[in-house]
Amino acid sequence: MTYEVVIGLEIHAQLKTDTKIFCGCSTRFGAAPNSQTCPVCLGMPGVLPVVNKKAVEYAIKAGLSMNCDILMDNRFARKNYFYPDLPMGYQITQFDLPIAQKGYLDITLGNGSKKRIGITRIHMENDAGKSNHDPHRPISLVDLNRAGTPLIEIVSEPDMRSAEEAGAFMRQIHALVRYVGVCDGNMEEGSLRCDANVSLRRPGASQFGTRTEMKNLNSFRNIERAIVSEINRQADILDDGGAIVQETRLWNADEGKSVSMRSKEDAHDYRYFPDPDLLPIIIDEVWLARIKDSIPELPEAKKERYSSELGLSAEDAAVLTSSIELARYFERCLAMINKPKLVANWVMVSLLALINAQNISIDDAPVSPESLAELLALVDTDVISGTMAKTVFEDMAKSGKSPKLIVEEKGLAQVSDTSEIEAIVDRILNENPSEVDAFKGGKTKLMGFFVGQIMRATQGKANPAVVNQLLADKLK
Repeated sequence: MTYEVVIGLEIHAQLKTDTKIFCGCSTRFGAAPNSQTCPVCLGMPGVLPVVNKKAVEYAIKAGLSMNCDILMDNRFARKNYFYPDLPMGYQITQFDLPIAQKGYLDITLGNGSKKRIGITRIHMENDAGKSNHDPHRPISLVDLNRAGTPLIEIVSEPDMRSAEEAGAFMRQIHALVRYVGVCDGNMEEGSLRCDANVSLRRPGASQFGTRTEMKNLNSFRNIERAIVSEINRQADILDDGGAIVQETRLWNADEGKSVSMRSKEDAHDYRYFPDPDLLPIIIDEVWLARIKDSIPELPEAKKERYSSELGLSAEDAAVLTSSIELARYFERCLAMINKPKLVANWVMVSLLALINAQNISIDDAPVSPESLAELLALVDTDVISGTMAKTVFEDMAKSGKSPKLIVEEKGLAQVSDTSEIEAIVDRILNENPSEVDAFKGGKTKLMGFFVGQIMRATQGKANPAVVNQLLADKLK
């Protein structure tokens, strides 16, 4: 049968603060187990949490970047449930008064169409620790370093209708939180992860079907694979006349399937109540204005500017703004040589190929934006050809030398002297009289043959524009 897919995402983003949300313990990733804990994040009796102001600012920043209304009076609540790696026995979160709500993001799909996805709310909470299950013995060990790390949970409206839309929305969130600097977006380390709520209903039905929650998806590929798998699983059950059970499921990426984890709770099961140890967070207009002013140009605005002001295609603008690091590299290079299309092509092709081959980040690229700009200036002024520039770029990446020095050491400077090139053109034409006659007889594709012979004779140093002009004049 045919069903309409309904998807909503709950995205957890760890805020990039130096310390935890309610205590002064470090949030550094990779420390020895349980070495970054204190009585507060261990949930000891009698301790009092104190809110991390930077975490609040980051949550506001995220809300503003996602077009949310900021609640000037928001409050923490206790969410009661048992987790072995949540030592308090409850989670400090926000319930009826979150810090941000009623936002949206516009996503772009593969066919170029756009769709607006609503954001129900963004609320702050503390992360749980991490349980490590021994594969060989029936024991589990707990590491509480992560317990108390500040989180925001971004809850979307159930506006997505395919795995592609969910993947596009998640990528948009990933780019945004990194642009505004509130989360490092490292999905492998769990800094950004999501739960996907999936349900099916008959087309035209007004009510949603029973939903399941796919828990802790930590890559774009896994998000899309898990959703497709769950759509197919639910469709098979409904086709056979069965009923969907409301539950939380875990995705096994290696096997490409999910397994049931537990029945899915509703809000009343958590017995929310206001946290008595934490005062309301009151945001005044001055504080909010200062945070607004600190938000940089966001991806959609940057993408539009690259197209309207720099003349780049929508596709190129989308690639260059896909990460803050790539956009920053492009703009630093462009500041030194104002040739948007030339710079864009080299950044998207040569630079990205280099960092992908070496499996490094853009910030660690062995060719700096300034060095690339220097290389492109040599191409733009006809000192070297575009073909030679590729050779120089490879040498720059290996040696770290400047492009000018490499060109000088290897004698790669392009020959643009017309008289010098003309002598070589005359020799090549004299050595190939039959090809000259064939060209004049209409076989114009032989132009490539002549150019190749001349470039070979000059070891690729002849200016192609000069070569083509001289050949065109002499073969009339």
